[in-house]
Amino acid sequence: MKMLRIAVQAKGRLFEETMTMLQESSIKVESGKRTLLVPAKNFPVEILYLRDDDIPQAVASGIADVGIVGENEFEEREENAVILKRLDFSKCRLSLAIPEVRMPEYIAQGLTWFNGKKIATSYPGILGRFLKKNNITADIHVITGSVEIAPGIGLADCIFDIVSSGSTLVSNNLKEVEVVMHSEAVLIGNSNLSEEKKNILNEMLFRFDSYKNAEGKKYVVLNIPNDKIAAASELLPGMKAPTVTKLETDGWSSLASVLEEKHFWEIIGKLKQLGAEGILVMPIEKMIL
Repeated sequence: MKMLRIAVQAKGRLFEETMTMLQESSIKVESGKRTLLVPAKNFPVEILYLRDDDIPQAVASGIADVGIVGENEFEEREENAVILKRLDFSKCRLSLAIPEVRMPEYIAQGLTWFNGKKIATSYPGILGRFLKKNNITADIHVITGSVEIAPGIGLADCIFDIVSSGSTLVSNNLKEVEVVMHSEAVLIGNSNLSEEKKNILNEMLFRFDSYKNAEGKKYVVLNIPNDKIAAASELLPGMKAPTVTKLETDGWSSLASVLEEKHFWEIIGKLKQLGAEGILVMPIEKMIL
């Protein structure tokens, strides 16, 4: 049987979250710190460990069938591949940021402030297209590594870089003024996959979905007076409706449903006010819709 080859970042945050997703999808792969290509032990895929900026080209050229990469890197490289799925992790944004002391000038001038400025970035492609679209003429200074220090040491007037929490900008006395694009991890693919590899890909995506569907959800089982079932069901709709089972105790039933963890304490409090007892809360490993 053929193997589906997946290009994955060799290290960093995206690597860690990718490996977690594979593990939670029951695809067992070793980290491969010293090995470039590692087959999974229990699924027909093999992992090709690469630098993140090499993944789009590897997929476009057919060296890898699919790849997991930041959308920012995919957009920067403009390789001939397609986004198959957004993976909802490693979220960030690419933004223009200027020294805080220049904010009064920027507020007065808007984007025209960037005309004639030197902008430091590791993403000249995305930045160049943005500047062209907005009729801005600026000097793009390409550097790798710590882009945010460029204005402080006189290398540039401002920067265009990845922003997550914004704390790095603050520590370098920079202010984010324009979000150019939002980014997250994406699964990209070669457009010429064989039917056999497409079938493997579809099975893998099915597993990814079952893992992501369960994320941030809890399975709740509780006992409730029969005359409060309708009110409790409105609080716990579940995937379609709660499961209700009559108890041996007259006037009582057991109710089971799925609950969003972010609303957990708010809803549990309301259920207790309805008279709910014996509330059990359990993690959900997989959820197939």
